[in-house]
Amino acid sequence: MPAYNQNRRTSKRNPRISIPGDGAQPTGQPQRYTAGATRRKLRTKFRNRKRTRGSAVKGAQNRLRNFRQASILAVAITGLMLIMFAPSEAGLAQDNYPDTVAVVEEVAVQDLVPGDTAAAEVVVEKNGSTKEAAEEAIGALQGLWESFIFNLPKIVIALVTLVLAWLLVRVLRAILRRSIGKWQSASAIISLVSIAVWLLAIGVALSVVAGDIRALVGSFGLIGLALSWSLQTPIESFTGWLMNSYQGYYRVGDRIRVGEVFGDVYRIDFLTTTVWEIGAPYQPGFVRAEQPTGRMVTFPNNEVLTGTVINLTGDFPYVWDELDVGVANESDMPLAMQVIENIALELLGDYMRTPADLYSQLLQQAGLDDTVPDRPQVFISMDESWTNITVRYLVGARERRKWKSELTLRITMELNKPEYINKIIPVYPRQQVQFINPDGTPTQASPPAAGTA
Repeated sequence: MPAYNQNRRTSKRNPRISIPGDGAQPTGQPQRYTAGATRRKLRTKFRNRKRTRGSAVKGAQNRLRNFRQASILAVAITGLMLIMFAPSEAGLAQDNYPDTVAVVEEVAVQDLVPGDTAAAEVVVEKNGSTKEAAEEAIGALQGLWESFIFNLPKIVIALVTLVLAWLLVRVLRAILRRSIGKWQSASAIISLVSIAVWLLAIGVALSVVAGDIRALVGSFGLIGLALSWSLQTPIESFTGWLMNSYQGYYRVGDRIRVGEVFGDVYRIDFLTTTVWEIGAPYQPGFVRAEQPTGRMVTFPNNEVLTGTVINLTGDFPYVWDELDVGVANESDMPLAMQVIENIALELLGDYMRTPADLYSQLLQQAGLDDTVPDRPQVFISMDESWTNITVRYLVGARERRKWKSELTLRITMELNKPEYINKIIPVYPRQQVQFINPDGTPTQASPPAAGTA
């Protein structure tokens, strides 16, 4: 009976019997993994693999693109080095002569191999292979040296060509500066002429060294393809410099804002632009006004192609500015407007005539509305709990802070005079307390009773 119960417990503990040879566990041992656990594990593994598949694909694409660019650049540089130092290896040499080193090596190897014993043959083969490797290395170095000596006159001619190109560029620069120096795009024309002369000189020098213009063109094609892949940002910056040179988005001395950069243009290069930074209220910095901060900022010229260029002093070095004066709603508004307008006319009336005429001429040439006021204007608008009186005037772009400070000082001094104390009320922070009855209607507070605190 005890044996029967023990067999019953064993059969309950092992309800499944594995078949030998199918990868299951032996019969009579408890299974460690069930079919449900295996399915859950497979599902979890599949989800993890699906989750990481996207990032793996992106990483593989980035590595493949980098490898492609590096391979193209390496092939182009290798081809150029072969053209420069070993044109015979690149198939560019005009003379075809037999390889005498290989013939000498074959004769030497045949003389060194005796036909007496098998042991001697093995020794001679080992010594012959070592000697052949050394002779091949020496022959390769001798071939490079002979190729360099053979191409030395061509290299000298190429260097002389580059020196002549340098002298020609200096002469052309001097001539162009005297002839078109006052033109707006003179610097761009001079730079393009210099670049064209240098490219022509480099092409002639490489043609002299290579001896075959077809292989030279192919090498230039490979190099151009490699550079177009690896130097996209510099190419875009150079294109931005060309567009700015001919379109005149900004020049040296202009006050511009490009992206997050705001300042006066100091230098314009082929790839970058350098400005003296100007403080502004809409960006953090040491100076919160349109005045120099003393810092120089450099940004790439491709911002001209991708961003917005704001020029404050291009063809018209003046800008419209406004000053808000807040007064209480209980003030005499017509009187306040008249007083502020008289102060602005006294300060800016004569100053605005010249820029207003110039602005009107520019608008007429562009076919736009040429109605430009030649005196400060005053407007009124409502705010949260007060009224704004706005003065609009035209001043120089680099003098906005000076004129606004002077106008603010004069208006403040005028409104503080005794005759305007109860008529033009300035805005101050005020608090008002209101009492409400239980029925929800406003009421006045009763004075405290006598004898109470």
